[in-house]
Amino acid sequence: MDFQFTKEQEQFRKEIDDFLEREIQKDTFQVKVDAWVTERSKEFSKKVAQKGWIGMTWPKDYGGQGRSYIDRLILTEEMLRYGAPTADYWIGDRQIGPALIAYGSEEQKGEFLPRIIKGEISFALGMSEPEAGCDLASLTTLAVAEDDEYIINGQKVWTSGAADAEYIYLVLRTNPNVPRHRGISEFIIDLKTPGIDVRPLESMTGSREWTEVFFSDCRVPKTCLVGKVDQGWYQIASQLDYERAGIERLMANYPLSVNIIKYAKETKLDGKKLSDEPWVRYKLADLTIKFEVGRLLIYRVAWVLSEGKVPNIEAAIAKAFGTKFEAELANTATLICGPYGQLMPDSKWAPLNGWAASSYLWSPGYSVQGGTTEILKNVLAMRGLGLPRS
Repeated sequence: MDFQFTKEQEQFRKEIDDFLEREIQKDTFQVKVDAWVTERSKEFSKKVAQKGWIGMTWPKDYGGQGRSYIDRLILTEEMLRYGAPTADYWIGDRQIGPALIAYGSEEQKGEFLPRIIKGEISFALGMSEPEAGCDLASLTTLAVAEDDEYIINGQKVWTSGAADAEYIYLVLRTNPNVPRHRGISEFIIDLKTPGIDVRPLESMTGSREWTEVFFSDCRVPKTCLVGKVDQGWYQIASQLDYERAGIERLMANYPLSVNIIKYAKETKLDGKKLSDEPWVRYKLADLTIKFEVGRLLIYRVAWVLSEGKVPNIEAAIAKAFGTKFEAELANTATLICGPYGQLMPDSKWAPLNGWAASSYLWSPGYSVQGGTTEILKNVLAMRGLGLPRS
């Protein structure tokens, strides 16, 4: 089937591209892979906000535009294509805003939603713990109610953006005496609150976007609770679909995806273009086809969301396929570049601006962050195929 966008959607895509051409250097060798995680700019966020492109799918009553998820996907696709520095507003737009609209108090909506839409604040995600990675129900960081406050003690790890964000979205244990799925609650907390210690974690690539966050008798008002106490697990379920379903799970390495083809066509080995080697042509063709398949799977998720349905199964398929593609892309690029492909961006000899090496080192995390591939396969088995739990 040959899909087409509407005239209005094509015009919207052109508007985005014109904006990005002005704001970002067109030469893609100047951008970085995983820019949606690693590259932050308050100035850029506010320019995006001025265009009305943050919170664009939110209801108009909350400052949004009520636009479709297809429109938002077109926007995020182009942002990733250009390697735009979107990390500062990405989580608030994708996840925190919709969570507050669904479960937040009117005070929380009034406090946070306008500031997210204006690109003024950013959020870190505090979910994983040292003994509870993707098994969120095993978390132990405890929030104990006392008068009008909660006292928090424990640790989060691989917390994205906590060194730079103003607020942290936390999933905490509020009742250790009930079945583990029933004693979890959600909070939004100012990271300047006493009792919070943020420590950056340096990855193999040298990046420091991830952190570990320690809570020591951290006292927060009960107004920080999002939704109902002990009902956080059920609130989180829909949020994880937003987190898993985006095209960032396919296009995090887009600059590498485009330029490895260019590199193969322009690089010669023993007087012969790399792109003329049968195995190279096969690998590049395979990646090109898989990219288009992954893109359609993600547009399918947006289509389901636009119909007002929960894309639980569709999001699991899209994320599992997308992260596998990212790992294959990184591996293939490293093979095509040869030994030089192992050089990082700080080396003047590194081909493709060091993207091959950087993406290769990132790739083990692709199938973990946002939910492991094993968990996604369980979602597909039980909810998609109706198979019994083993």
